[in-house]
Amino acid sequence: MIRHLQSTLLAAAVLGLCSCAGYKLGGIKPASLAGVETIAVPMFANGTQHPRANALATSAVANAIVQEGTYRIATADQADAVLVGELSAINYRAIRGTRLDTLFPEELANTVILRWTLKDARDPTKVLATGSSRGESQLFVSANLQTARNNALPEALDRAGEALVSTLANGY
Repeated sequence: MIRHLQSTLLAAAVLGLCSCAGYKLGGIKPASLAGVETIAVPMFANGTQHPRANALATSAVANAIVQEGTYRIATADQADAVLVGELSAINYRAIRGTRLDTLFPEELANTVILRWTLKDARDPTKVLATGSSRGESQLFVSANLQTARNNALPEALDRAGEALVSTLANGY
């Protein structure tokens, strides 16, 4: 009897100490997005000169939402919120140059910037969250620079989409 009482008290003490660890069961969405379960993702706007880059950006964000799992994708009439976004910039910078000609880069980094606003689907004037997300990838300069840039762009957009969804799902 005493042994049973001791094990019960030990179990209660362990559970009591674990409750102070800061862990909790369930979702960790920001408080402002607690009622949001589904998000509509219409086509992003394209603020760059790159043709059809907005379709790649929209696809990257939708894929990141599905993979993360906190929210579900829905149509605009069935969603709790609408994610309005714009691919605002694609920037390139030299990472490495040739040994004899430092003005001729051998490797470039491209950075994409997505600006976004999450609006309530029933009241579009109500903004639930807003921000910008960055993604970066690297590419080697080849004989066909345009193809190299086109091949590196989806990776940078995937990273920006993951950063966007992390902000929506975790608050950071």
